[in-house]
Amino acid sequence: MLQVPFIRENKDLVINRLAVRNLDATTMIEEVINLDEERRALQTKLDTVLAESNAISKEIGILFKSGQAEKANALKAKTADFKDESKELNDKLTSTAEALNQLLYKIPNIPHASVPKGNNEADNEEVYSEGDIPKLHDGALPHWELAKKYDIIDFELGTKITGAGFPVYKGKGAKLQRALIAYFLDKNTAAGYEEVQVPHLVNEASAFATGQLPDKDGQMYHATNVSPSLFLIPTGEVPATNIYRNDLLDEKDLPKCLTTYTPCFRVEAGSYGAHVRGLNRLHQFDKVEILRVEHPDNSYKALDGMVDHVKSILNELNLPFRILRLCGGDTGFTSALTYDFEVFSTAQDRWLEISSVSNFETFQANRLKLRFKNSEGKNELAHTLNGSSLALPRVLAGILENYQTPDGIKIPEVLVPYTGFEYIN
Repeated sequence: MLQVPFIRENKDLVINRLAVRNLDATTMIEEVINLDEERRALQTKLDTVLAESNAISKEIGILFKSGQAEKANALKAKTADFKDESKELNDKLTSTAEALNQLLYKIPNIPHASVPKGNNEADNEEVYSEGDIPKLHDGALPHWELAKKYDIIDFELGTKITGAGFPVYKGKGAKLQRALIAYFLDKNTAAGYEEVQVPHLVNEASAFATGQLPDKDGQMYHATNVSPSLFLIPTGEVPATNIYRNDLLDEKDLPKCLTTYTPCFRVEAGSYGAHVRGLNRLHQFDKVEILRVEHPDNSYKALDGMVDHVKSILNELNLPFRILRLCGGDTGFTSALTYDFEVFSTAQDRWLEISSVSNFETFQANRLKLRFKNSEGKNELAHTLNGSSLALPRVLAGILENYQTPDGIKIPEVLVPYTGFEYIN
């Protein structure tokens, strides 16, 4: 959530940068400023009434002590008027502040200056690519056919147990999934990220703090038969970042770097067809995350480091990939700048998103009330960053399709120590 003082001081900048998201924010921002002015005027008036009421109360006490009961009783009637007026002002102040907050909740983060203008994924900017797209043998199959052929992922069984989008991994498929999780975590911890295991359900305050609420309310599974109600996490970013909610850190303790493995749960609207078949879009999937709490002066250097880290993993997996800088219309609600990683699926002849690495600047920190004490002894909002390192379903799909041979599926060399086998056949 953006801060009103920032909006007031940078009105034109906010409007111009939100235009990159294809938002006509002029009316919204002016409404924020008007509501804030109304709130401030009400607060001033309320403070004046309360001050006058307190002054009269003191005067009444003095009059009673000096035996001037008649004058004191006359003034008591006036305090009743002040009480009614202060209640009315307080009610108006509360409703105005609530209206202001509800409006602020709807305003997305301001995109970084490097974010290109655009409407959707077609307008994203490719900034890097690496790896040769393999030439597959005749009769090469998409991953959902390979999964059935080698009996490593059972989509029908998952539908029987739960519903579509909840696959069952079997045999070498389950071992390959576990190997990827262990490999990702080992890479992340070797790079200085502390591993944490976090809850897979969060409360409303946690979902709000990282920006899932109210923006992504309809995309989360919601457990309402408990009080307070809980949400199944859409990403490990939510519980892991909330470790620092309401914290005041010391500047010397920055950065904070965490990695976590979690299952993730998302209510996907989705469409039918090959683009959502198999592992392409799931309601439950596994993901390893990295996140950082950074000093604002260092956060974009840290973002570059996170991008390089994900690059190194994909290089070791020897998968062809590209990096996109998302345009304004495709950048998430909470993000100031996002890089998407995509792996090429040779059997499907399309790119599959497997990671997003984002800098949220102070947007989440403001909601989290996550601050640090700077070198001048003042409290300052930190920057939060997050990245998938990596999301498993489409990485697994890429491995199955790009590493298939007529005799089976070869396991990437870096994963063999984790799987204990070199082929799925």
